[in-house]
Amino acid sequence: MRQPHRQHWDIFCKIVDNFGDIGVCWRLSQQLAKEHSLAVRLFIDDFITAQKIIPDLDSALHTQTIQGVVITSWPSLNTTPADVVIGAFSCELPDSYLQQMVRQLSIWINLEYLSAETWVGDFHAKPSPQPTLAITKQYFFPGFKDDTGGLIRERHLIAERDVFLASKTQQTAFWQALDISKPIEELENSIKISLFCYPQANRRALLSTLEASKQAIDLFTPLNSTTIDDILIDFAAETERTLRKGNVTVHLLPFLSQSHYDHLLWACDLNFVRGEDSWIRAIWAGKPFVWQPYIQTEQTHIKKMQAFLAMYTSATNDEIKSILVDAHLSWSNAQRTDTTALTRLIKNLSSLFAYSQQQTNALACQPDLATKLVFFSENLPKIKV
Repeated sequence: MRQPHRQHWDIFCKIVDNFGDIGVCWRLSQQLAKEHSLAVRLFIDDFITAQKIIPDLDSALHTQTIQGVVITSWPSLNTTPADVVIGAFSCELPDSYLQQMVRQLSIWINLEYLSAETWVGDFHAKPSPQPTLAITKQYFFPGFKDDTGGLIRERHLIAERDVFLASKTQQTAFWQALDISKPIEELENSIKISLFCYPQANRRALLSTLEASKQAIDLFTPLNSTTIDDILIDFAAETERTLRKGNVTVHLLPFLSQSHYDHLLWACDLNFVRGEDSWIRAIWAGKPFVWQPYIQTEQTHIKKMQAFLAMYTSATNDEIKSILVDAHLSWSNAQRTDTTALTRLIKNLSSLFAYSQQQTNALACQPDLATKLVFFSENLPKIKV
């Protein structure tokens, strides 16, 4: 790969909530440093929260290097901007830093949220000259089609996933690392489901669906999660972190590293995910999943979900499309008590698995987000002031 001549990159991450923003920024920073040999500096405004995603982060230090990435708190007045500066998710850059970017002739990229809406391609990679500064902001939209910025995907991710899925030894070691007490043979013969959702998800309908199933089910969800604690009242505690009712065993997990979370998605037969980071990782897992978008006013999140489903189900038959669409709509509407949609989902996992693999493989043929960012920056002329 040709060595980029714009070697120094700054990424700004303003942590709002739910860890999705820092999760995406940390994955991207590592990939740019490791796979593209860039000098990456990640600015974070909240070290305490970021420690959940970056466990080695020392909140007492202003600057430190982890996994080849320089991590620092919000910049001071004398910070020299990098060749390429990314403001993640439309976060505002400090005024003093912006002024220095103008003098430094830095490239300014505004990394937007992921969306499958049709308008994304029209606005991707478009310039936005700033009215009060001699600098242009470049809008960069992640997406699912060739006319967008692509998806985060490390170079060897799919190969590593396939090795894991083919290795009983790796899978056994993974369950043991999570301190899962159930014998591996029983796990192999059950339906394994990961659950990561917002409180508004239709959790009661899901549990009713699982309890009505005749097959053994293992449900993995975060420990002390407010999204599920209130509906496990009638579950009996088997261990400190294991609850059971009939055929359903609930495993309460500690906060997982990004690597362990990837492995959980790979190991499960069905994944319920939310936001952006876990949504992307569920896609690369190649397993059936149900996505709950971040809740927005005026049902904007439902429109985003429908746009994604229209794209994602475009290559399948009406039955599979109906199962996926109905399950997503049911899951994002806690007022629905009917379990038909989720029951159909559970009963058709084998067909959904085949289609999930097909879509994952198709999306993996496209260039990834980091590669597209580097290509874009290398082919964007420096703005002369």
